[in-house]
Amino acid sequence: MGADANAIQTNGHDQGKLTGGEEIQRLRCFVKNYEWGKLGPDSLVARLQEANSGRRVDSAVPHAEFWMGTHESGPSHVGFGSGSDKCMVTLKSWVLDHPDSLGSRVVDKWGYDLPFLFKVLSVTKALSIQAHPNKSLAEKLHREEPLLYRDSNHKPEIALAVTPFQALCGFVSLKELKEVIANVPEITELVGSKAAGQIFKVHEHDDEERIKSVVRLIFTQLMSAKSSKTKQVISRMKIRLISETKHRELSDKEKLVLELEKQYTGDIGVISAFFFNYVKLNPGEALYLDANEPHAYISGDCIECMAASDNVVRAGLTPKHRDVQTLCSMLTYKLGYPEILKGFPLTPYVTRYLPPFDEFEVDHCELPLGRSTVLPAVPGPSVYLVIEGEGKLQTGSTQLLVNQGDVLFVPAHNEIHITGESDVMKLYRAGVSSRFFQTL
Repeated sequence: MGADANAIQTNGHDQGKLTGGEEIQRLRCFVKNYEWGKLGPDSLVARLQEANSGRRVDSAVPHAEFWMGTHESGPSHVGFGSGSDKCMVTLKSWVLDHPDSLGSRVVDKWGYDLPFLFKVLSVTKALSIQAHPNKSLAEKLHREEPLLYRDSNHKPEIALAVTPFQALCGFVSLKELKEVIANVPEITELVGSKAAGQIFKVHEHDDEERIKSVVRLIFTQLMSAKSSKTKQVISRMKIRLISETKHRELSDKEKLVLELEKQYTGDIGVISAFFFNYVKLNPGEALYLDANEPHAYISGDCIECMAASDNVVRAGLTPKHRDVQTLCSMLTYKLGYPEILKGFPLTPYVTRYLPPFDEFEVDHCELPLGRSTVLPAVPGPSVYLVIEGEGKLQTGSTQLLVNQGDVLFVPAHNEIHITGESDVMKLYRAGVSSRFFQTL
């Protein structure tokens, strides 16, 4: 696809020099054109790619993910020289030549790679019901099926809403799950009355593992249903729900299920959506997703940060490879609504999101015209992304002017002063978790 070419275009910016340290590097970044991505100017990813690459994008092509980091599936590039002498190398190659840019603690823990992968997602169509493996399972999957599971790392992640953002995340409470089984007869039709009936034999005060084993049984039966029967049952469910709109207002979940059915007709993921929490994030709110937790993004634009991995186990709402048994066996089956992160103020203009993982944290900076703030020096690397407006970054005696689409790699131990130069400047920073550096 064209993303490789776009990833290494330059827009003529010079590299910023740091007095007494490594250079700040402007990055050219990689875009994934998955079919669930938004088209044209509606896609934040497309707008960022156009600004980052200096090239017009094809408005008829979906632009789904904007990748920033060293992962081999979508590496960022650094440019040297200018004009006809301009050459590009991967950020990883640059890091290997400048290991001090990562900081000694990071190198000791993760080697000569960024431990995080930073992304922007623009979602117009639901993407797969999925989960990410923990470290031990990732190593096993990569060893057994390296073409499907490209690395051996785990992939905890955070999704931070830039626009209103919708997702399915984690299993609903036991109370709600009982209501689902009682009110969606098509589930019993697919899993059988014996399995479905087990949910009414467990109670809130029962042993947690017993409850989880029942949920695991029902969910596995559902996801393993034969495709031909699934299509017939979902078709009948659609007819039933549409007919019921004459007598009552459908719930938000029921409306979502009908929308998913339009996108993925007859897919088991349509009916399995009843099992998951329907989460609607406002801009500035975030979800964090630990290993082995089911989720599916539905719509909107978000900033995503994760451990540096591309491992995904899928089981529904996707044309890609499905690994139903692995997904059903790996899930934690924790019940209840997920925690929504709102971040905490680092300065009057900076909000920090600090999920419980060593690999990453995310800062959101929003500066009015003429206002300034400081992001303190940290012992690890950072990646900065400007998504709106213009501003000035300063470290030591070096100043860089930045605009929408600029992505900067900032080496360890650099305090960054930021000043807004437009009505509003919005940027995000991803870096190694500050908690990691506080531990001995």
